[in-house]
Amino acid sequence: PTPLVARRGALLCIQRASTAHSYASPFSASHRMSAFTLSAHALTGAVALGRATWRRRVAAAPASTRSHLVDRSGGTRRAVAPVRCVATNAGTAARAEKIDIKVPERDGTVRVRFAPSPTGNLHVGGARTALFNWLYAKNMGGKLILRVEDTDTARSTKESEDAMVRDLQWMGLNWDEGPDVGGPYGPYRQSERGAIYMQLALQLVDDGHAYPCFCTDKELTMMKEEQEAKKLPPKYTGRWSTATPEEVAEEMAKGTPCTYRFRVPAGERIEIDDMIRGKVGWDTDTLGDFVLLRSSGLPVYNFCVAVDDATMGITHVLRAEEHLPNTLRQALVYDALKFPRPIFGHMSLILAPDRSKLSKRHGATSVGQFKDQGYLRQTMINYLSLLGWNDGTEQEIYDTAELVSKFGVERINKSPAVFDVVKLNWMNGQHIRLMPQEDQVAMVGAVLVKEGLAASVDSPFTAKAVELCANGIELVQAASSEVRAILEYPLKENVEDEKMKKILDDDFGEIADAVVAGFESGDLAAAVAKGEFKGWINGVGKGLNRKGKRLFMPVRVALTGRMQGPDVGEVLGLLVAEGAPASAVLLANRIEALKAESAAWTK
Repeated sequence: PTPLVARRGALLCIQRASTAHSYASPFSASHRMSAFTLSAHALTGAVALGRATWRRRVAAAPASTRSHLVDRSGGTRRAVAPVRCVATNAGTAARAEKIDIKVPERDGTVRVRFAPSPTGNLHVGGARTALFNWLYAKNMGGKLILRVEDTDTARSTKESEDAMVRDLQWMGLNWDEGPDVGGPYGPYRQSERGAIYMQLALQLVDDGHAYPCFCTDKELTMMKEEQEAKKLPPKYTGRWSTATPEEVAEEMAKGTPCTYRFRVPAGERIEIDDMIRGKVGWDTDTLGDFVLLRSSGLPVYNFCVAVDDATMGITHVLRAEEHLPNTLRQALVYDALKFPRPIFGHMSLILAPDRSKLSKRHGATSVGQFKDQGYLRQTMINYLSLLGWNDGTEQEIYDTAELVSKFGVERINKSPAVFDVVKLNWMNGQHIRLMPQEDQVAMVGAVLVKEGLAASVDSPFTAKAVELCANGIELVQAASSEVRAILEYPLKENVEDEKMKKILDDDFGEIADAVVAGFESGDLAAAVAKGEFKGWINGVGKGLNRKGKRLFMPVRVALTGRMQGPDVGEVLGLLVAEGAPASAVLLANRIEALKAESAAWTK
């Protein structure tokens, strides 16, 4: 077959493999590999076309750029006859049809993407990336695309993808296109885009931008060790970049495994105008010819990303700075395929308080963990938005609508952000207190019912308990310990405390006697029922000539058994509220316990 027919034959292999693959699980390694492996060697025929194109480029290239067409040993590349494809036959090749791959026209609409790999939980760093892209799209009236980068067959799982989607949905970060909602530029899983990658890999070979490499792992290791010994940065030396089509055909016929490498032009400068970091550039001489397709046939990350961003019409790429080194390879792929580059913005990393990389040893690091610990969705959005961005004011508490209206990439800073759990907890408490009361009762009440501290969410006791503890908690789950403490009467356990001894030594007995007398007369219970507890306690203070801390602190100790807590009158009111649990130590029981401990303060 002619080289053109060989190329079409390769595409037929690609399309048939991808069609079979599309009916399999996108996370099946064996099926996913088949979409590429069946057609990898069919690229041989396209090598000849690439060689012809390459020779034309050599002849037409100016002297200033022709130097990159000289091999590492100093010799010029050899012009040879085309390799003929032996992987397919002309009969099947004639029926092959080329996939229609189009790059969407840019109409001014901002299109951003969040592209997680489903290899674990959604880390807070990934969540911030998703949030910044979502905020930017909303602020600019654009669209957010969710793309699943699942070509890591050893680690990608459907369970991880589902968990990430749930966490994003919990945060309220809806997307306009994605695997679950569809869209005009799918598929939106990389494992389902094999035919696209292979066709564009063929195109790169046709145009002389890529070639097969048969170097073994041992040979590559030797190259690296030799360069390290010479104190040179490790990079591919280009051994197979100058191979003749006959040499390639010989290795193909033997079934030698091969990768496909991108031919990096020498002596060029690649620059981007980063939205956050300004001008960033790289010299291509620092980079060796890099792999596009592995020997297994699977595409490599940087190739997939460039192809996907271009064919999905992504206009802006907001991502973590750890991806900045990848930009050189991706820019080369964009340019070789004549795809427009997106506008890049690389955000600073999120560090732990000790300025090291945030990891599991610092505690919770995934959105799911924070959700399970009782952090609010609004808190996570608010807090993550301030990790590397601010609106130029001292404001710290935002609702989502405010963030959408104020967000802009020009306010993203380059300095690393520190993940401070103490501040996160404080912010969560602020958002709990900003919730409407009915939402507070529903959320906190559910925790109390689950812990056996309330019979139902809608009881009077639950409403009062939530009102008492909501202003003192930072996590919803903390409500159970707060309410449990309110219902207890730990006087016996606390009388030996040094701080409490000072109160007991200050003639605590007269306060205890007044409390007992008030209970036995019914005046104390009546004051609590009428909401006049403060009036009753002031009357006690007037009779004993006490006021301020000398009055209120011993009364608190006598009625609650502790030195701190919510308003004592409200605590007593909670004890008599309808729906109080059986575990509550009622007023009568407290008075009996108070009498039992009288020896501790009797002189």
